[in-house]
Amino acid sequence: MRTEVVLVAGLAEHDVAEEFWRACPGSVLVRHDLRDLADGVVRRWVDGELTVLELAHGCVSCTLRLDLLPLLDRLGGRVVVHLDPALEPEAVCFALREADVRVEAVITVVDRATWLADATGEDSLVDRSLGAVEGDDRTVAQVVVGQAEFADALVLTGAGADPVLDAVLDRLNPRAPRRDRHTLDAPTLLAAIPDDARRGGFDDGFGTLLRGQPPLEPTHGVAVVHFVERRPFHPVRLHEALDVLFDGVVRTRGRVWVASQPDAALWLESAGGGLSVGNLGPWLAAVDDWSEFPAERRAVASATWDPDYGDRSQELVVITAIPEAREEIVTALRAALVTDEELALVDELEFADPFAEWHDEMEEL
Repeated sequence: MRTEVVLVAGLAEHDVAEEFWRACPGSVLVRHDLRDLADGVVRRWVDGELTVLELAHGCVSCTLRLDLLPLLDRLGGRVVVHLDPALEPEAVCFALREADVRVEAVITVVDRATWLADATGEDSLVDRSLGAVEGDDRTVAQVVVGQAEFADALVLTGAGADPVLDAVLDRLNPRAPRRDRHTLDAPTLLAAIPDDARRGGFDDGFGTLLRGQPPLEPTHGVAVVHFVERRPFHPVRLHEALDVLFDGVVRTRGRVWVASQPDAALWLESAGGGLSVGNLGPWLAAVDDWSEFPAERRAVASATWDPDYGDRSQELVVITAIPEAREEIVTALRAALVTDEELALVDELEFADPFAEWHDEMEEL
C-alpha cells in the first residue's frame, strides 16, 4: 500500500500534528526529536511508542535516509509526521523522492508571538540549542521562513491578530489557506488547499518568482521589491551590496547573473540574517542542445530572448518589513550592475569573484 503523508512543521511547540492524526482514523503519528543529534542520538515516537536510535553519523540527512524513509515504506497508508522544529519540510520532501510516498499536504505552524522576530533575526540554530550538528550554520530565520514558504497550509497559534504578520504571509505564501489553531478543523483545512498546491513538489529555480501572485503594493509597512535587469552584476559590488538584504528583510529569492561567471545562473536566497548562494546550472544561452531542459523553461526563454544576452537576466524578489528600505534595496542592487564602460570590456576584464570562493567553502562543509 502506498504511503500518503501529511507533514507538520513549525518551530514553536504545538499539538497540531495530533489534531490531524485524530482527524484521520486509521492513520499513524510519527514524531522525531533531534535535540541530541550531534551525539548521534535520535528519539522517535510511532503512535506514542518511543524508540531511541543511535546513528553512526549524526546528521539530518542520515536520519531521513536511514530511519524515516524505511519507516514510511513499512507503515503504508496515511501517516502524519510531526517534524522536529529544526527540520525544513522542503529538505524532507526532497528525501522522500526516493521512496514510494505521496505528500498529501505540508502544514506549517506559525506562532504569532515569535515568528516575525525569528524571521528577521540573526540567531543560529546553535544559539537556540535546536539540534544543529557540526557544519550546520543555518539561522533560525532560514528555518522558519522556509517552513512557512513551502507550506500548503498554515496554522496560526497565539492570541491576537497581527496585521504586519498577515501582510508578510500574504506575500511569502499567498495561496496557502490560513486557520487559527483555536478554530482548526483539520479535514476542512486539507480540503481548502488548492488543487495545484505544491504538495512537496519542486521547480528547477527558473519558474516564476511571484508564485501565487502576491500583492505588490505595500501594506502595513510590508513591501515587495521585484528587481529585474538585463545586464550582469559586478561580482565584488554585488557582494558588498548584500548587506542591504539583511536589515528588516524577511525573504530574498532569485536568479543572479554575475559578469565573472557568464554561463552560470546563480541562485541567491536570504532570510533574516542568513544568506546562501547556489548554482542552478547553465543559462540556455550557454547551451547548444536544449532538448534535456523542461519545455516550459525553453518556451519562456524563447519568448524573452535578448539578441545579445539570450536568457541571461537578473530577477530578485525581496520582501521587507521596513517600508523605507524598498528604495534603498533597489538603489544598492542597481549600483552593483556593471557600468556601460565595464560592459563594453566585459570579455576582456578579469573580475575578482567572491562567489566562486563562497561555492568552494560550501562544498567543503
